[in-house]
Amino acid sequence: MDGLERAYGPKECGSCRLWRPILEDERGPIGPCRLRVRTGDFPGSAPRCERYLARDEALPARPPPPPTRRHAAAPPRVHHAEPLAPGQGPGGAALDHDIPEEILHMTREEFAQAIRDVLREEQAQVQLSPKWEGGTALLKPRDPALQAKEIPLDQLFHKVVMVRDRLRVLEQKINAHDKLTDAEKVDLQSYVTKCYGSLTTFNVLFRDERDRFVGEKA
Repeated sequence: MDGLERAYGPKECGSCRLWRPILEDERGPIGPCRLRVRTGDFPGSAPRCERYLARDEALPARPPPPPTRRHAAAPPRVHHAEPLAPGQGPGGAALDHDIPEEILHMTREEFAQAIRDVLREEQAQVQLSPKWEGGTALLKPRDPALQAKEIPLDQLFHKVVMVRDRLRVLEQKINAHDKLTDAEKVDLQSYVTKCYGSLTTFNVLFRDERDRFVGEKA
């Protein structure tokens, strides 16, 4: 039984293998559902849904494809594909147990579109604080003969959010990596947390406190 299973009961999202914490706010650890049954980040204390999958359960096998019709005049010929064993791909290749079957069998274009949709949704949810809307950041050299540079705060905020999102993706990849030991994951995650801490200066730009960076805590 891992830490999440000890912290959350069987009726909460925190004990589901499809939920993974990636940030922390006043509610505690928060993260997304990898099947996006719920959108956005939410705490592990949320009640479980009908897609709940315990951490010790195997991923479901892929169902056989539907019957295919070769010719309108001919009777339909049904091709029965043998269901894949849990954790097994075509040809018996082993699959990552942390990746849902829905993702494993996406086409390249479907996967790319899913990533674009997630990024658009993340950017739409994160809002610049109203007091900074229309503002600028001024970079002024010490030498008065040199020209200062103004950066619109909405552009700066967009770049900060993109850095935040990429750090979150990196943290997810570390957590799901099957070649890293627990000690190596903890070590790499500590560097990500330090990056969050270095970026807390930009927390004043975020409208919602839950979207802000959280660094190391004593």
